Amino acid sequence: MGVSMSTIRAQANPQRAPMRRRAFLAVTVGVVLAAVGPKAFAQLMEGKNYLRLKAPVPVETGKKIEVIEFFSYGCPHCAELEPYLDAWLAKLPADVQFRRVPVMFQERWFNLGKIYYTLDAMGEDAKLSPEVFTAIHGKNVSLWNDKTFFDWAASKGLDRKKVEDVYTSFAISGKMNRAKQQAQTFDIQSVPTVVVDGKFVTGSDKVGSHAQLPAAIDELVAKARSERSKS
Repeated sequence: MGVSMSTIRAQANPQRAPMRRRAFLAVTVGVVLAAVGPKAFAQLMEGKNYLRLKAPVPVETGKKIEVIEFFSYGCPHCAELEPYLDAWLAKLPADVQFRRVPVMFQERWFNLGKIYYTLDAMGEDAKLSPEVFTAIHGKNVSLWNDKTFFDWAASKGLDRKKVEDVYTSFAISGKMNRAKQQAQTFDIQSVPTVVVDGKFVTGSDKVGSHAQLPAAIDELVAKARSERSKS
């Protein structure tokens, strides 16, 4: 339930149409399963369900508990997780701040990272991220191609020229460089990977399924909240 850097390197053609169709179907099934809801964890086991970093990384969210998803629009498992994450974000506690960091395990993912930061800068991330996943994994749209992305964005009602200007800006380049640094800092080897408050690292593969990840994140947020109150 994750795409690793080693897997990406081993795949001759990571964007095969059958994989995209399977990912799209998985997202559809995931929406149905989300309505049923995962079983809550009694207690996560450190070393099995999550890792505690020996050297915590300072958060960028101040007093709020930071939750980072390291992901890529090109990752089919990230697409499968999306409906569960959307449901979790709809009930985000006031003292928690969520942000995404795109990873670049392959060349195509670099441009997909630029797409994320472009949509984020334009305030369209929440609305269009699910559609980006669907376009890539369900409709075989090659959004990693610049022109294809600009045309796609225009079809969604965005100003094509403005999208192109943001996408090619120094600001986006700076965010991409920062994203590379953060992935290196946390030693991200697979996606999706979630980091809570700069010190707890987990993922769907560690907790059993995509459906169970939101409950695991909540438990780690509670743990982070408790540790903050004692410091």
